[in-house]
Amino acid sequence: MSKPTELERSLPAIASISTSLSQSQGFSPYCYFSPEKRKAISDVRRTFCLFVTFDLLFISLLWIIELNTKEGIQKNLESEIICYKFKTSFFDIFVLAFFRFAVLLLAYALVRLRHWWVIAVTTLVSSAFLIVKVILSELLTKGAFGYLLPIVSFVIAWLETWFLDFKVLSQEAEEERWSDNESDEEGTGRKALTAQEREYVRQGRDAMEVVDQILAQEENWKFEKNNDFGDVVYTFEIPFHGKSFILKAFLQCSAETVYQEVILQPEKMILWNRTVAACQILQRIEDNTIVSYDVAAGAAGGVVSPRDFVNVRRIERRRDRYISSGISTTHSLKPPLSKYVRGENGPGGFIILKCPSNPRVCTFIWILNTDLKGRLPRYLIHQSLAATMFEFAFHLRQRVSELAGKP
Repeated sequence: MSKPTELERSLPAIASISTSLSQSQGFSPYCYFSPEKRKAISDVRRTFCLFVTFDLLFISLLWIIELNTKEGIQKNLESEIICYKFKTSFFDIFVLAFFRFAVLLLAYALVRLRHWWVIAVTTLVSSAFLIVKVILSELLTKGAFGYLLPIVSFVIAWLETWFLDFKVLSQEAEEERWSDNESDEEGTGRKALTAQEREYVRQGRDAMEVVDQILAQEENWKFEKNNDFGDVVYTFEIPFHGKSFILKAFLQCSAETVYQEVILQPEKMILWNRTVAACQILQRIEDNTIVSYDVAAGAAGGVVSPRDFVNVRRIERRRDRYISSGISTTHSLKPPLSKYVRGENGPGGFIILKCPSNPRVCTFIWILNTDLKGRLPRYLIHQSLAATMFEFAFHLRQRVSELAGKP
């Protein structure tokens, strides 16, 4: 098998009627940011910080329960803090929990260190102190809390160490390796680009940011229609672009299969997908960016005539998904023709989500924001687009079923 960069270079993605961002609409990409750019801290690190906070709150709760005896909290506070005795007081265990909380949040939330030495210090200090406390103190004579507080504090300190070392640092390192690999792939074979080619690359990147933002707001998608296969069409309003249609379909095949058929082999899609009449690659800009000419077949029983589109598209392969997104643009090789009505696409694209628990299934998403031009009633356009999306899912499901049946 050839290298990924060679594959990306030789098999670009389709832009059919699902691409993105019009050059003439003056869209500002700074209004949208991908989830990776918007995250100031990773999800797993944020969970670790919440666990550290839980450590302090849980130890505090246990200490308050221990103080709330028949003598009263105020009297017990005076006894354990003002008249502090190492052998009988639980106050130092609370201070130890606060020490872990302050140091760990400072190091891993504010400074965002990516090394284990800070938590090694807090765990070592906590373990040593608690062992000495249990050996020399008289806490074990004070009932259940004499056992509970030291044990809980000891266990939580080591759980924090395990969580940081085996979850936070390892997962962040893996994500960084993926980012580095993607950057290396983009950089391999890079040539000097003209001003127009750099503009195509910029448009593709801007479109990808918009698609990421749409995906991040799935809870705001509005249900429109579904079919017997379980496919669902949603709508979502995009600033400056209006209504987008979003198809979401569950497929009984690997994400790599759909990636190969839909994104990497657009020229072959016309053999099995009746919603696409033609696809031609006009120019390969770089490994991840191409300009294509696409013709969408007529719809609504011929009421909506075929439309053609010129699009620039960007492909990205991520750990949990494949994305192909793009932008309506212009190209000297394909000026508007009298044969077709030239359509214009808003932000959109194809997304294939991997299933972490079952590599033999995946979720397919098609984001479609398009202006078909011409004098067509809006309701007819909306019905046509939803029907086209369901038809596409039907043909795609047939295609992957045929591939699964091949020897």
